[in-house]
Amino acid sequence: MTRPSSTFSVAPSSEEDPARHSPLRPASLLSALRPLWDIARPHRPLFWLGLLAALLSSGLNLAFPLLMGRLVDASFLQVGSTDTALLDRTVGLLLGLFALSAIFAAAQSYLLARVGAGVVATLRERLFGHLLTLSPRFFAEHRTGDLTSRLTADVGTVQGVSSTALAGLATQTVTLIGGVILLVTSNPRLSLYALVGLPLIIGVAVVIGRQIRRISREFQDEVAGANASAEEAISGVRVVQSFTAEDVERGRYGRGVRASFEAALRRARWQALMGGTMSFLTFGSLALVLWFGGRQVMAGDLTPGALIAFLFYAIQVAGAIAGLTGLVNQFQEAAGASGRIFELMGERSDLKSPVTPLELSAPRGRVRFLDVGFSYGDSAVLSGISLSVQPGQTVALVGPSGAGKTTLVSLLPRFWDVTSGQIELDGHDLRAYDLRQLRSHIGLVPQDTQLFSGNVRDNIRYGRPDAPESEVEAAAQAANAHDFILELPQGYDTVVGERGLRLSGGQRQRIAIARALLKDPRVLILDEATSALDNQSEALVQAALDRLMQGRTTFVIAHRLSTVQHADQILVMDQGQIVQRGTHAELLEAGGLYGELHRTWAEQQGQVDTGVSPQLASSPVR
Repeated sequence: MTRPSSTFSVAPSSEEDPARHSPLRPASLLSALRPLWDIARPHRPLFWLGLLAALLSSGLNLAFPLLMGRLVDASFLQVGSTDTALLDRTVGLLLGLFALSAIFAAAQSYLLARVGAGVVATLRERLFGHLLTLSPRFFAEHRTGDLTSRLTADVGTVQGVSSTALAGLATQTVTLIGGVILLVTSNPRLSLYALVGLPLIIGVAVVIGRQIRRISREFQDEVAGANASAEEAISGVRVVQSFTAEDVERGRYGRGVRASFEAALRRARWQALMGGTMSFLTFGSLALVLWFGGRQVMAGDLTPGALIAFLFYAIQVAGAIAGLTGLVNQFQEAAGASGRIFELMGERSDLKSPVTPLELSAPRGRVRFLDVGFSYGDSAVLSGISLSVQPGQTVALVGPSGAGKTTLVSLLPRFWDVTSGQIELDGHDLRAYDLRQLRSHIGLVPQDTQLFSGNVRDNIRYGRPDAPESEVEAAAQAANAHDFILELPQGYDTVVGERGLRLSGGQRQRIAIARALLKDPRVLILDEATSALDNQSEALVQAALDRLMQGRTTFVIAHRLSTVQHADQILVMDQGQIVQRGTHAELLEAGGLYGELHRTWAEQQGQVDTGVSPQLASSPVR
């Protein structure tokens, strides 16, 4: 879609986003994980304390091989002696060493786990908050299952890196560096044998790690795709079952699962190759140490205790390398997940608020469409729409399916922006106002009412969470909902279930009207609010709508012409244009499309009291 021409300068989203300047597909492991460091800013003091505890714990552990060597020499070189003082002191030092190391290890484990949990909580909040700022266009182009997968599975993958993996990285790094230094200083010649495979080990880790990261990203994408298929099938399970399409959905989900399984196998093969290669190189180096060290002991150049100490240092270094190898795999997986998360965080809404918005505290409700055009991509949906609505007037929109009625009213709260022309509220372009403030003055009652899985009271208060109880009940009474709410098991505290499915269609619609009444909008949109109701429910809902419409600028879309006969203006739309306009009497006299629709409606009402014209059947895009 072409961006609408506008003279307004637009500010970037006010949401502080650590990924704003980061690449969407990081070229390196560090660039992929750097945004996490930005998110961890509030938790950095605890992180540094945890890192210090890890360094102390690892540093103390480096003294263990030296004391073990002394213990061996104290035992074997004083055979037959009754003086155990050296042995006793050495064991005492070992016990003290183990105690201190355990204390610092517990501290670093708790502190870094707390940092990880905090980072993940912050990341989830920011990601979800950012999703709520994106426009309907974004959600039309992305499957819900993929988005929830990034919010759950991908963030969960990152959690391991930001907690336990950080601790492991700190301890293993200290152990590796300290162990290498002690190996070299204690026996340089023997160290050559111990470290001969180190460059090769690092090279293998880098090369194979890149492959693991790439495949991890593929695996996460495949899992997200499978989740999206499952969510679509579950949310539309009635349609699935009514068309006996269980096998179709089972096959679609199965293909996604198999694709993720194949990606998991490829990742497992590369991980196994890395593990096996690293194990051989590591323990092969230890075999060389034992071979050369044993020859030095036999030649009298090295004591048994010194060889044991050196061997323990070599084992620590080998263990650190093996540990870092596993961490590389974990970080590579997290880098793939992080890339998907921050790719999402890098999305920006195409609907912007101006840098200096006009104040809209008490709008009058005068609405004007000035030669408005709108397109979905290259497909024109609206063209040449011009109309003027005075404060408090009611405008009804009728016409065949696909005429553009719902698209037209969706431009008012700026769910989409016009492609050409402009829409004014109180004499100013909608884009001159802050987006949230604009929407706070526009109420919407759709045909398919969306309730949330809380109680009745929370759903009525949805637009005003701080509204007092008296106003909630007053809104419910005005919406003809108070009496049936009191008959529910827990009254206003009754949980309505997911999407309000524990209530009937008429009950959900009246709660939606109460919600709109409590919000007290200046401009009201009624999108076929009664078309799916039976006659009894329709009468109650229509009475509530009449109260809701009083004194508000109202746009009504209806399939039943009887609901729009008293509108101040009736717009007849066809193929994205207004082809007729006027009052009910004027349009009947003029004939044309409105006359045809009215004639069909009257004939059907005489046969079957449905009031629905075949030409006005519902459609996903109107």
